[in-house]
Amino acid sequence: MGNDADSAGTDVGRRIAEHRSRAGLTVAEAAERAGMSPEYLAYLESSSAPNPSQAALIRLAIALGTTPGSLSGAGLNQPPGQRSAAKDALLDSMTIEECRQHLADGGVGRFLFVEPGRGPVAIPVNFRMDGADVLFRTSGSGGIAAGVREGRVSFDVDHIDEALGEGWSVLVTGTARIITDPADLARAQALNIEPWAGGDRASYVRLTPSQITGRRIRAR
Repeated sequence: MGNDADSAGTDVGRRIAEHRSRAGLTVAEAAERAGMSPEYLAYLESSSAPNPSQAALIRLAIALGTTPGSLSGAGLNQPPGQRSAAKDALLDSMTIEECRQHLADGGVGRFLFVEPGRGPVAIPVNFRMDGADVLFRTSGSGGIAAGVREGRVSFDVDHIDEALGEGWSVLVTGTARIITDPADLARAQALNIEPWAGGDRASYVRLTPSQITGRRIRAR
């Protein structure tokens, strides 16, 4: 069964529908929060040329707990950090508990390892947490599978809020292994990790941390 975003008419409509779905809101509920009619929101999600005003995007972004740029797709083809840094920014270290809170919901992070014949590399993967461990899926062959066998590895998750000039990063270091135990494999599969890259990614990797550090940039 498809979700609401599957039938949206444009990229803007798909992003609006996807964020609404993630927020667990119906069209009527989201429209009420945004101060617009359900018919207009349904039009934005399904029209082939919705062209919402900036004011409408701002109201929707607030209602859905995101940013106008996330709905419009602004800057998707550019790396983060293009805007000027905040003046008098503060760089703080985070506690282990604060780091774990940033990891708790999963998402996309970068698996850092030494690839035989190449050296240090970083590969983005979708991940979930199982207790203190980081879990993600990969193919049974290739760079990640080889890198897992090479010893210590790291995992990085970060976020930049360009509008506020703030951000954070968490670095997890430890050992990783391909899960082979049937019970452990069933536990990993129950986490419903869905790789954005698609393809045959039937192998699950469990990264057990030995060290977790994090930093946070805050505007004064």
